[in-house]
Amino acid sequence: MGKLRVGILFGGKSAEHEISLLSAKSIIDAIDRDKYEPVLIGIDKAGRWLLSRSSRLLLDSADPRFARLNPESEPVAVTPRSEGRLIGSDGGERTRIDVMFPVLHGPFGEDGTVQGLLKSADIPFVGAGVLASAAGMDKDVTKRLLRDAGIPVARFTACRRNTVPGYAEVIAALGTPVFVKPANLGSSVGIAKVKDAATYQRAVEDALAYDTKILIEEFITGREIECAVLGNEAPTASLPGEIIPSHEFYSYEAKYIDEHGAKLEIPARLPDQAVRRVQELAVKTFTTLGCEGMGRVDFFLRNTGDLLVNEINTIPGFTRISMYPRLWEASGIAYPELIDRLIRLALERFERERNLKTSQA
Repeated sequence: MGKLRVGILFGGKSAEHEISLLSAKSIIDAIDRDKYEPVLIGIDKAGRWLLSRSSRLLLDSADPRFARLNPESEPVAVTPRSEGRLIGSDGGERTRIDVMFPVLHGPFGEDGTVQGLLKSADIPFVGAGVLASAAGMDKDVTKRLLRDAGIPVARFTACRRNTVPGYAEVIAALGTPVFVKPANLGSSVGIAKVKDAATYQRAVEDALAYDTKILIEEFITGREIECAVLGNEAPTASLPGEIIPSHEFYSYEAKYIDEHGAKLEIPARLPDQAVRRVQELAVKTFTTLGCEGMGRVDFFLRNTGDLLVNEINTIPGFTRISMYPRLWEASGIAYPELIDRLIRLALERFERERNLKTSQA
């Protein structure tokens, strides 16, 4: 049997475009070339899919502020029932893939849109399906589903432009300070910590520039704990890690620009009972939302010992220094093996779903 052709799908129409490029580059560099042949597919900010057979698909990839796709790459597309064929602008087949590895962060990639396209095209893909991706992307929907399942979350309210509450109403319900953030975005883009009315108005406008729905939630005093989850029907959790920001909170700059923006404590210094509780809640969050493949669950740990789930990332950052792969490395799964397991999980799910009945005959 020949090598499996793995489409690495990255970039996208999202404010997290540049981070996706860095995640993809790490996977491309680490994937086992004895087992897999990577096919590089970048999505530019206009939504075009671009094919390249070399690392020249990425330009200036060493810095997230300047990383970009090579615009000279060839446009391609997938179509319903394509079964892995990538089609050029003339309608001819350019190449074929066996499985897709989306490394798309944010809207138009992590929100179920690409997952629906890949299912229609009959292409196996790594990570959560359509519903779990959409639910996990929308922080409002995530928190409502988790709350209904008895999983503790912070107090919050969600609103659109015509229903934004006044600052006095917000602090009466949630206290002060509060966080204002887009409901459908990650990597700390568009997030602000608000302490007064003037800052509140600016934060609301900034968040609404990225999404039509925003989330306003209470400020939680506590430690920031993260846990990685891996699997399909029987997922397992990694050892937890802790983020210790040197900035006021774990902002985009702290994550990706300032090399001293945060300290990652892996594994987190927690008593065994707290580790087990984090792992249990991480898996419960993952299964409650119907996730498969991978996910990173983020928590707040209060000084009282209470845990609150903040959010889930169904396509977490995947650079070699990102929390998700580092948590699994600390738990005994090296980066190349993690890539291999995720591909196998994608193929297993595809085979399981392909055997489902599609008629009553």
